[in-house]
Amino acid sequence: MTTFDDILEEAGKFGRCQKRVYVGIVFQGFTPDHWCRDPAVVERREACGWNLAESRRLTVPLDNSSGQQSSCEQYEVDWNATELTCDKQELEDLSRTPTISCKHGWEYDYEGRRSFVTEFDLVCSDAWLVDMFQATLNVGFLVGSIAIGYLADRFGRKMSFLISNLLNGVAGILVAVAPNYISLLVFRTLYGFGVKGGWVAGYVLITEIVGVEFRRTVGVIYQMFFSIGILILPLLAYYITDWRWLQVVITIPYILFLSYYWFIPESPRWLLSQNQNSKAVKITEDIAKENKMTLSKNIETLKDDNADSTTASFMDLIRTPNMRKHTFILSYNWFTSAVVYQGLIMRLGILGGNVYIDFLISGLVEFPAAFLILFTIERIGRRLPFATANFVAGVSCFITAFIPDSMFWLKTAVACIGRLGITMTFEMVVFVNTELYPTFVRNLGVSVCSTLCDVGGIVAPFLLYRLAVIWLELPLIIFGFLAFLAGGLVLLLPETRGVPLPDTIDDIEFPEKAKEKIGLKNQQMVNLLPNYQNTASNKDWATV
Repeated sequence: MTTFDDILEEAGKFGRCQKRVYVGIVFQGFTPDHWCRDPAVVERREACGWNLAESRRLTVPLDNSSGQQSSCEQYEVDWNATELTCDKQELEDLSRTPTISCKHGWEYDYEGRRSFVTEFDLVCSDAWLVDMFQATLNVGFLVGSIAIGYLADRFGRKMSFLISNLLNGVAGILVAVAPNYISLLVFRTLYGFGVKGGWVAGYVLITEIVGVEFRRTVGVIYQMFFSIGILILPLLAYYITDWRWLQVVITIPYILFLSYYWFIPESPRWLLSQNQNSKAVKITEDIAKENKMTLSKNIETLKDDNADSTTASFMDLIRTPNMRKHTFILSYNWFTSAVVYQGLIMRLGILGGNVYIDFLISGLVEFPAAFLILFTIERIGRRLPFATANFVAGVSCFITAFIPDSMFWLKTAVACIGRLGITMTFEMVVFVNTELYPTFVRNLGVSVCSTLCDVGGIVAPFLLYRLAVIWLELPLIIFGFLAFLAGGLVLLLPETRGVPLPDTIDDIEFPEKAKEKIGLKNQQMVNLLPNYQNTASNKDWATV
């Protein structure tokens, strides 16, 4: 029978239709310099024209451990009961004055800006609530990726993508208008629920409607838009000074994405796996028409060998040996990518500097990674670049740990090389994940494996900040070990370069039989489809 890959040869594997479909906290939670607020001192500062530093000297003591002015304590002085004048020379020495915790909130040196940290005073004893804010997003990611992953395999990629964007739009606006911190956490969790699931559903959709040789291109460039977002976000945050309005601006694209209902098709591969052949044929004919290609009459024989399996379950991912191996290795690589990726970013933040510039540099580092992937994976394959990227990240972490702090720029440069390697790993694990699962369980498989990415996002701050107390460079040693192990495990995966997307679990468990099936199909298809071109060479299958 004719398969969808065969029909794509005639409909156009990456024509105008596919291209049209395809192209379709840091700043909000920034904690600025802060100190205890004393209403009497603030009133005197405004009356006398003092600057912040002068009034701050009257309010907060020096921290004995750091030698810097305290952020969480103030002098125990009732300035309303004293004769405080505007003459700075008459100000008394307060070094022996008792101190207490902040009683009247805090003042912030944030140049007229406002983050949710400054609005809800999430500093000092409540500083951990900022981490909770990010943790709730990762919880939403984790639950949403599994739930929407299941829905995408059960009810379709397009519908799940649209529902996710609707949820993102509603939850994003609710985050922007949250009246208190508790409601902010609830809405943030809902926001994370839709963001991750929608991203995965969109990724699977675009890889399922293009030909074999274009999967890696659309997969990598799809993720490059994340890097573009990193470049745009600092610019937006610089000019939008209120975190609520920044949230609104970030949410607007999700609302606009609802218009995709009229512009993107459902995945014909998914329709075939659900035995909805007539709909798959109609969409494929529309793709061919838009790509100005001609289909043969054999499109009516279009079918999926797995059409009887209409539902996907978690057990499909671990029931058979190869599926179980793929699930374990890919899940571990998702976890490692998240831990090392976020850990290296947060380490750059520890080194100090301008948060806007740091974020910009972190985005620029990712573009070479994308180009390296596009240059290597069709010439060399997936497995070797994937493993090498992990090894580069691991070596860079080990080397960075032992470079003395006096060689600051060398230490930073080597760390950036590690960031380049782990970025390649992060981008490759996504499309390799899609290539190692059959159609009926592909979205669920990517979603389940990627939940380890969310776990890694929760673990990364702990590894960085807690282990750094023991030894500043210990987190880098851990990162290096994780990356090295991930690279070794990747070498146990099959090569997928030039291999059609698997349709059944048998294609995964018995690759030699799949190779024979493809070879026989190639011999027959020249006569079956007049526009057919053989793209699955024996050389490609020999590497499986």
